[in-house]
Amino acid sequence: MELRPFGDPGRRVPVLGLGTWNMERDDRASAIAALRRGIELGMTHLDTAEMYGSGQVEAIVGEALRGLRDRVFLVSKVLPSNATYDGTIRACERSLSRLSTDRLDCYLLHWPGSHPLEDTIRAFEKLSKDGKIRSFGVSNFDLDGLEEALRLAGKGRIACNQVLYHLAERTVEHQVLPWCEDRGIPIVAYSPLGAQRFKSGKVLEEIAAARQATPRQIALAFLIRRKSVFAIPKTSALRHVEENAAAAELSLSGDEVRRLEASFPPGPWRGLATA
Repeated sequence: MELRPFGDPGRRVPVLGLGTWNMERDDRASAIAALRRGIELGMTHLDTAEMYGSGQVEAIVGEALRGLRDRVFLVSKVLPSNATYDGTIRACERSLSRLSTDRLDCYLLHWPGSHPLEDTIRAFEKLSKDGKIRSFGVSNFDLDGLEEALRLAGKGRIACNQVLYHLAERTVEHQVLPWCEDRGIPIVAYSPLGAQRFKSGKVLEEIAAARQATPRQIALAFLIRRKSVFAIPKTSALRHVEENAAAAELSLSGDEVRRLEASFPPGPWRGLATA
């Protein structure tokens, strides 16, 4: 699995990781088995959030990580409603408890909220100083929020911007992705297969057949071809974990990329979704 720079200086993270949004709806044993299999396959960038199942998913992740914590780049997120200075610190401590760990590798503000971003980042810095988080970033941030975050945190401090990004949802390519690339801030694509609404198509099917791959693998390869993009597909099915992991070995040609871009146009700029 290819590793790329992320967060801490010198830290490198797998280009494909494991998402957990809505995992509380899945069979718990299957979810845990899928997470552990993904880690075994090198998908050691594991993403969760206090919002997911109101903490249930962090508990599932904590159970899956027993004996494996040191192998994983673990990410969680604070809800905007909790993101005051004190609230962020308390939320992090609750997440650490549910995850049965003493630190997060990265902690994100889940989306822009009403509390001053300055206070949230100040809390992130305190948590970092105390060794409870190793890096911090944002999620679902548009240009205005990104510029404020960078101004407040300083160059090199925003580890990533996690956004909705898949073949049928390319809005980030208009402004957010170029802005982040210019400043060396990785993009983490959540729901990189469109959640449970994966959209295939004739061109995607043709390229997959020619490559002896699956359409989902081609869709993931399209995203991670850009050196600034990581992806965190979520599944609780072992066969899908293995399918996703294999996408890291695919390298699309320029012609294949152009055909996919034409088949799945980005559409007009309309701002970012929040999830």
